[in-house]
Amino acid sequence: MSRPILEVIALDPRDARAAQDGGADRLELVTDMAADGLTPPLETFTAVRDAVEIPVRVMLRAADGFSAGDAVALSALCDTARALVAEGASEFVLGFLTDDGRADLTAVSALAEAIGPRARWTFHRAIDRAADRDALRKQLADLPGLDTYLTAGSAAGVDDGLATLLAEAARSDEPGYEPRIMVGGGLQLKHLPVLRGAGISAFHIGGAARPDGWTGPVDAGAVRTWRSALDA
Repeated sequence: MSRPILEVIALDPRDARAAQDGGADRLELVTDMAADGLTPPLETFTAVRDAVEIPVRVMLRAADGFSAGDAVALSALCDTARALVAEGASEFVLGFLTDDGRADLTAVSALAEAIGPRARWTFHRAIDRAADRDALRKQLADLPGLDTYLTAGSAAGVDDGLATLLAEAARSDEPGYEPRIMVGGGLQLKHLPVLRGAGISAFHIGGAARPDGWTGPVDAGAVRTWRSALDA
């Protein structure tokens, strides 16, 4: 079995270096975790880009919640995405829903076009708030670059979503289920054996990498604990 991916949320270069030193394979770069992670400033991306050698997935999200906002807000976010691409960003995290809980294809398609067909991207935990997870996957199945769903299986977290995660992992050869499942959102070390046993090979941590909470930095030792558990 190939080495599982460990992705760690980073807010700045210090976080990024600590995550890399602890054995992270990839970063999710955000700002403002009080809003569950928004698009970082361009200068933060360039500083993190220069600080580490592992891939960096940049959040594309301008406001709390899962709405892309009006046409002006979406256009501004697309402009931000293009500016990030111009500075070398090639991996992203995004995801928006309509008021009725379906994938917002207008917003997601516009951003996929803005980042270009060679960029790779994650549809984030908006899937856990979708009215119909299966329908959402099929809505997005033909979009270029989508290679990962970040999900806990439930808006309430992995404890509640475990059965959903296992069921979806078993459907990986079906249309709409080809993107990798990356488990995050209330993920605990105790969940790893059953998730790994189901063939899930990507994991995402945020607060678990920060012993002092979100007011403190990523701790390389905490990341190393997860790396060791995944590699066991």
